[in-house]
Amino acid sequence: MNRPSIGFLLYVLCFSLVGLLPLAAQSAGGTDGSAGPSVLSRYEQGRQAMIQEDWYGAAEAFLEALRLNPAHVDSLSALAECYYQLGEYDQALSWIRKARSLARGDTSSANLEALILIASGQLDSAASVIKDILSREPYNRDALFAAAELDIARGKSGTAAQKYREVVRRYPDDRKALLALALVLGSLGDAEGARSYAARALAQHPDDPKIYYYSAYLDASAGRLDSAAKNLEAALALRPSFPSATALLAVVRYRSGKFEDAARLADQVIAANRNDTSAWYLKGLALGRLGRSADARSILSIGLSIDPQDEFCRAALENLLITTTPVESKERIPLATWHFDRARDYRDRNLSDQALFEYRRGLRVYPYAKDRREYAELLRLQGYPEGQLDQLRFLQQNGAADQAVNDAVEAYDSLLLDALYRVWQVNPAYLNVRHWTVAVFSVSSQSTNKHVDAAVVTAQYLRDLLAHNGNISALDLNVSQPSFSAAFRTAREAGADYFLILSTSESDLDLSLKGSLYVGRTGSSAASFSAYRTGADRLRNATLNLIDQFAASLPFRSVLLQRKAGLALMDKGKADGVKEKDVYDIVKRGSVTVKNEGIGLVYTPDDVVGTLTVDQVDEQVAAGSLTRNGFFDRITAGDEIIKKVAEKTSKASPSEAPIDPELRSLLRALR
Repeated sequence: MNRPSIGFLLYVLCFSLVGLLPLAAQSAGGTDGSAGPSVLSRYEQGRQAMIQEDWYGAAEAFLEALRLNPAHVDSLSALAECYYQLGEYDQALSWIRKARSLARGDTSSANLEALILIASGQLDSAASVIKDILSREPYNRDALFAAAELDIARGKSGTAAQKYREVVRRYPDDRKALLALALVLGSLGDAEGARSYAARALAQHPDDPKIYYYSAYLDASAGRLDSAAKNLEAALALRPSFPSATALLAVVRYRSGKFEDAARLADQVIAANRNDTSAWYLKGLALGRLGRSADARSILSIGLSIDPQDEFCRAALENLLITTTPVESKERIPLATWHFDRARDYRDRNLSDQALFEYRRGLRVYPYAKDRREYAELLRLQGYPEGQLDQLRFLQQNGAADQAVNDAVEAYDSLLLDALYRVWQVNPAYLNVRHWTVAVFSVSSQSTNKHVDAAVVTAQYLRDLLAHNGNISALDLNVSQPSFSAAFRTAREAGADYFLILSTSESDLDLSLKGSLYVGRTGSSAASFSAYRTGADRLRNATLNLIDQFAASLPFRSVLLQRKAGLALMDKGKADGVKEKDVYDIVKRGSVTVKNEGIGLVYTPDDVVGTLTVDQVDEQVAAGSLTRNGFFDRITAGDEIIKKVAEKTSKASPSEAPIDPELRSLLRALR
């Protein structure tokens, strides 16, 4: 076979190279080969937008660069970062994996993938990526950052602080390391340590507006509002168009009691982004504090129309309606209707607990709604005919009953003739006795960045929800307290058994609630509860979970209403968890006190006068057989009935702080 000559091969090679030139021109310029923006120019345009934190503009530039060259790795990675900053983690993960498939040895892309996995909750996968990087580069700075963020996502802020300290030791001038450590220390309550590292970052980078912003955040978190305002003013002097700084300054002015200034700054944020519901929310609260209730309700309504899923905005508006409008006000109807529509949707999907919640919340907003009839029917289906009858009678008493309601009241009244409370001739009005009193507070130094006074709104919301717990009475006190000592004094003087101080932490998608419980008489710590929720209805779900934890921690208490020979009636029943064959201690009236520390009741064995074994259970009451202690029968009406439980430690504070969504959001934005 004849081999081609070397000259022929050179000819073919030259011809091929000439043929590739138009393709190269297309890649560098326009797709039609004419002069136009190159991949590099689009990429640089996107990088400049990222510096300004214009994630939408940056994403547009990178998408155009990838249209010109789909294999441009830098644009793929940068686009992934844009989606990461926008909270679109699935999309970010898709782009970064494309980038990694083209540059498998690129650790910067691997680190970004780890951060995206952490943000999307895939913590084990993130740990695997980080481990792989550190096995090859033990002191890779970005991998060390990712490892610390992974600890924070797992609720191990203390461990994360140690890792950030190591990064600072190795990179003492690194702005991101100094600020990250400052933020973590601030979240752990080390205000002075946080301030020290923020000051170091500021000394080394005095012209960086973001350092002033983070320093202001730390100052605000520690209650140093004047210092926070000065830092924010410095940040805005360096970068006049800095929406996050303007928004935080509005929060600082609000917390300083300068509500006019707060509303004005909120207007500036709204002018820059009309869809910023947090700004509408802040302005509404500021107007409410100025006594302009109608204007406040109008502003909050606008914010809610922009984002109907903003639970804090909705709760704040509902609280304002409840406290500033007549109970029969038609202004309440749309908000109540929103809850009733959701209730029907849940009911149709057989989600009874959620439906009950929505009906109750809607009726709290507008008690005279005819939808109460649907709520009554749901109670019947849940096995509470007495509760159903109470709701139907409410409609009768308020002129909202038709013939069908009147007929139902007559029918169910007849069916309940053999109810225990009627057999024992007890007035139902005396059965709704709550044996625990709690005051719910927020301390003024606790305020989130996204929703100012979030803890106050949550405290009001939680207090309303406690109305549906038959054992706990939430006292009608001012939920906003200036300090712990003020909260203690208010609770003690009101005779509360306990007081609960709420704090919140949130990001755009996550919410963490913490409830610190204290004994009302002594101010000693009793317990700590926390709830973390993400996605839709996170305020509702986290608050209900916190209530469940609190209610479950309280010992069962009841009162002996009546005695007939060897039988007795107690004022708690099926709705309170009482079951047949349950056995309870009967304790002499007036001898039971709340423990000085922790959760529990104190009484001596001599105070136990007998036991009650339950034989019959109704919704609100239960009857049973008595057994006396000792030779003499000392059991009388008014004695306390207590369920004896195994001794347990109720003062359970976790070794690590609960997940802090706000800290995670701040670290994610730190570039």
